[in-house]
Amino acid sequence: MKAVRVTCYISAGVILILLAGWIVSNFMYRNGGKKALDEVEVTDSAEVSEIIYKYGIPVDAYNVRYGVVENNQNLSILLREHGMSLRDVHELNKNSEGVFDVRKIRSGQAYAVFTGKDSLAKPRYFVYEEGPKSYVVFDLGSSHRVYRGENPVEWRRKTVKGKVESSLWVAMQKSDASPQLAMVLSNIFGWTIDFFGLQKQDEFRVVYEQEYVEGNGLQSFHVLAASFEHEDSVYYAIPFVQDGEELYYNEKGNSLEGAFLKAPLDFYRISSRFSNSRYHPVLKRYRAHHGVDYAAPSGTPVYAIGNGKVIAKGYQAGGGGNYLKIRHNSVYVTTYMHLSRFAKGIKVGSEVKQKEVIGYVGSTGLSTGPHLDFRVHENGKPINPLLIKSQPKKPVSPANMPRFAVLRDSVVRELNQM
Repeated sequence: MKAVRVTCYISAGVILILLAGWIVSNFMYRNGGKKALDEVEVTDSAEVSEIIYKYGIPVDAYNVRYGVVENNQNLSILLREHGMSLRDVHELNKNSEGVFDVRKIRSGQAYAVFTGKDSLAKPRYFVYEEGPKSYVVFDLGSSHRVYRGENPVEWRRKTVKGKVESSLWVAMQKSDASPQLAMVLSNIFGWTIDFFGLQKQDEFRVVYEQEYVEGNGLQSFHVLAASFEHEDSVYYAIPFVQDGEELYYNEKGNSLEGAFLKAPLDFYRISSRFSNSRYHPVLKRYRAHHGVDYAAPSGTPVYAIGNGKVIAKGYQAGGGGNYLKIRHNSVYVTTYMHLSRFAKGIKVGSEVKQKEVIGYVGSTGLSTGPHLDFRVHENGKPINPLLIKSQPKKPVSPANMPRFAVLRDSVVRELNQM
C-alpha cells in the first residue's frame, strides 16, 4: 500500500509541474512572450555587429585614449601617468628585451591606452606606434607580456600624368600625386636624365603601386612603368627581373643604371655651374669654379655617385670645409665639399657603394650658405660634372629578350594610352 501511495504522489507531482509549465507558456504567448522567446532562440547572423579590432585588440571592449609622445617623455613616465607602479614598469622593461628597445621611444610618435569599461578599471594595454605599419603592445595585466604587431597593408595600382612647369615636385602635386613620387622617378632616371636641367613642358607618365594602411597612403611606391619626355626624346623605364634582380630598362633592353649617378643628391637646385671664370661671393673676385654647386638644406644626404674608395677626408677652413674624395677607377675621382658632417664610419680607405650616403650638405669652410660643391676629375683634369660619361649596367640577355619584349609592348601601350 505504501508503494502504491508513493507512486500516486509522484504521478500527481509530475502532472502539477506539467500543468504549471503549460499555464506559464500560454500566459507568455498571450502577452507576446512567444515572440520574445523566438527572437532569443533564432538570431539572424546578419544582425550580429562586427567586432572591430585595433592593434589586434577588440576596441568595443575598452575605452581607448590616443595620444602623442611629447618631448622628454619615456615609457616609464607614460605608464606612471596611467597608474602603473614602478614594479610594473620594471617588469615591462625587462620583458621588452629582445623585442623592443624602450629607449627608442621618440617624441611625436602616436600611442594608445586601452582601459576597461568599468570606471575603476586600470589600463589593460599600452600600444606604441613605431610607424604606420608596426607597433609594440605592452600587456599591463599580470603577464606583463611585450610583443610586436603589424597593421595589414595593401598596394593600390594608380596612374599619373603631367607636365613640368616649375619643378617635377610641384608638377606631381598639381597632378594629385605624392611629390615623393618625384624622388622615386629621379632615382630611376638618375643615370639618364639631368633632373636639375628639366625644361617646361617636359612630360611624365607613370603607372605605379602605392602602399596603404587603414586607407592612408604611405610614401612607399613601386613603379610598374614610366615614360619621361625630355629634350625631344622619350625615355622609358620598364622594370624587369633578370638573374634574380629587378632593374629598370629602356625599350631596347638596356639598363637605365650606369656606373655613375647624374647627381650626388636628390634634386634641389643648381646654384652655380662649372666655369673657368666665376664671381666668388665671398672673395668678391672672379676665379675658376671647376665644379657644380647644388643648393640644398643643411643635413640633406649626399651620395657617392659610383662605387669607389675614399682617398681623402679632411677640413679646409679657407676652402672646401669638410670634404671627401673618392677614387672610382683609374680614370675618375670625385670630390664633395662644404659638408656639415660625414656619414658614420666613413674614413680614408673606406669602400663605398653607388648611392651610399657619405655625408650631409652643410656650409663649412668658405661658403655663404648650405650647398654641396661637387667636382669631378678625369685622368687628373677637372671636367664638368654634368658631362661625366657613364656606361650602363648589363642589358637584358638574348635569352630573356622574348619575355622582356612581351612586357615592354604591354607597358608602352598602357603609357601611350594614358
